[in-house]
Amino acid sequence: MENKEEKYTWDLTHLYSKTEDWYKDVEETKKLAQTIVNLKGKVTQSAKNLLDTLTLNDELGIKFSKIYVYAKTSFDQDMKNAQTKELFEIADALSTKIQDQLAFLEPELLKLDETKYKKFVKIQPKLEIYNHMFEKLFKKKPHILSADKEEILSKMNSLGNTFEKVYDDITVNDIEYPEVKGSDGKTIIANNTNYHRALVSQDRTLRKNFFKALLGTYGKYINTLTSIYYGSVKHDVFLAKTRNYKSARQMALHNNFIPEEVYDNLIKTVRENAGVLQDYIAFRKKVLNLDTIHFYDLFVPIVKGVDKTYTYEEAQELVLEATSVLGSDYTDVLKEAFNNRWIDVFPGKNKVSGAYAIEAYGEHPYSLLNFNGTLNDVFTIAHELGHVMHSYYSSKHQPFVNSDYTIFTAEVASTVNEQLLFNHLIKNSSTKEEKALLLSDHLDNIRSTLYRQTLFADFESQTHQMVEEEKPLLPDTLNNLHAELYRIYHGEDFVIDQELSYEWARIPHFYRAFYVYQYATGISAAISIADKILAEGEPAVKRYREFLTKGGSDYSINLLKIAGVDMTSPEPILDAIGNFKETLEELKRLL
Repeated sequence: MENKEEKYTWDLTHLYSKTEDWYKDVEETKKLAQTIVNLKGKVTQSAKNLLDTLTLNDELGIKFSKIYVYAKTSFDQDMKNAQTKELFEIADALSTKIQDQLAFLEPELLKLDETKYKKFVKIQPKLEIYNHMFEKLFKKKPHILSADKEEILSKMNSLGNTFEKVYDDITVNDIEYPEVKGSDGKTIIANNTNYHRALVSQDRTLRKNFFKALLGTYGKYINTLTSIYYGSVKHDVFLAKTRNYKSARQMALHNNFIPEEVYDNLIKTVRENAGVLQDYIAFRKKVLNLDTIHFYDLFVPIVKGVDKTYTYEEAQELVLEATSVLGSDYTDVLKEAFNNRWIDVFPGKNKVSGAYAIEAYGEHPYSLLNFNGTLNDVFTIAHELGHVMHSYYSSKHQPFVNSDYTIFTAEVASTVNEQLLFNHLIKNSSTKEEKALLLSDHLDNIRSTLYRQTLFADFESQTHQMVEEEKPLLPDTLNNLHAELYRIYHGEDFVIDQELSYEWARIPHFYRAFYVYQYATGISAAISIADKILAEGEPAVKRYREFLTKGGSDYSINLLKIAGVDMTSPEPILDAIGNFKETLEELKRLL
């Protein structure tokens, strides 16, 4: 589905009326960065110097965010356009240069202690907006090294990032993936591009052949892939030790000030409630009429899709109706996004794939879609506009320094919108088949986001602990661990093929250590919040709307408490698992 009508594309003149103005801002940004560099060694000499430096730094950040968003969105609309590619490369190079120039700033700010900073705030009350920033900075102080050591670590980080690059090169560019056949004799390349298409196929022969060929291919390179991952984990562990953390996990979570108990609580609660997942797998096996159930049977829809498509306008209306519970002022902003070209809607020949939301502070957010009219595309609109609204309200209510929220909270707003849409569609489903399809999709979403990502989080927690205990990561070690986790989460009746033990090797997120758990905590918090909104009404809406305005003005755990969820407790995880269980029971009644 491709539509070139202007109203379905971004209006980037909201950022810059002409590209010449963008180039002027690039030059002004370079001057701003140099002005800050000129303050090196003087930043903490006085309250005035500190305020001047931080104000300039904010001005630089605001201007650069506008530069970057314009360049990225211009390029993503047409990735073969030489002019927009040049804009993006200029913005990318500028980002690197600014980071290098301002590497001195954090170590210099850390010359302050809390007592001196508080004295400065009394002298310059405008410094108060930086209180949370300094609170976080002082908490990181034991882990920040001297300027010369930080420079060395910066170079080490650059080297450490090459593990991911090597992984990408071998899995994307070097490995030749085989062709496999389905029961109809037609061939398909068993690669990651065709992963979803093959595993949702009703042709079990195709699913099985694809699964065995794809993961079997990773198995052929398992020694190399193990060495790459081992190197990446060793780099994480080295950095953590160098920065005086107890573990790599503590370091990763401390970046967003997430207590480790959140991670442990997630794994413990999901493991203890794996029986609900195993009930679902047994139900799948029964509905699909299988003698045995394997990994390649987990994705195929157990309810055949109702061949229903939606126009973009119909999708808009559904999202507006679903989110109307959040207030008319909320949906008024959504209408502006739809009507005032905040969204690039349809696929294009050279347009980037996927979907995202992006914002330059002080400007409205933008969202990219590749809308084809499927039900999944309708949910994607709800998801991305959840991000849009989070950014919109955060920027509207917070100064620049506190406007950016963490990944830990980012997926909550987007997923709350999805939950509200799901409940709206269920409530208004006109046929048994339509309702069954929605329930089935909802179960698969929770399975893949809560249970699957927690399994991955469990895996990387154990692999890092092994290296910290100076145990080597060998292919058999990793394969056996991955297989054992599948037994724990999926139960004894689930068949673990040899190829499944290689699956860890195709998860690129493992090269961003301790990232994936946030998908599981995000969906848990979102389901808990959405259920409260639908059950309690206005009090829960008020709490959630306040959360949306807070940006990064407090620690993520505290912000979610405003919305009514405590991620240090099992309750939100149990809410999500309870939702999963209720959905399964409802689907069983229908089928």
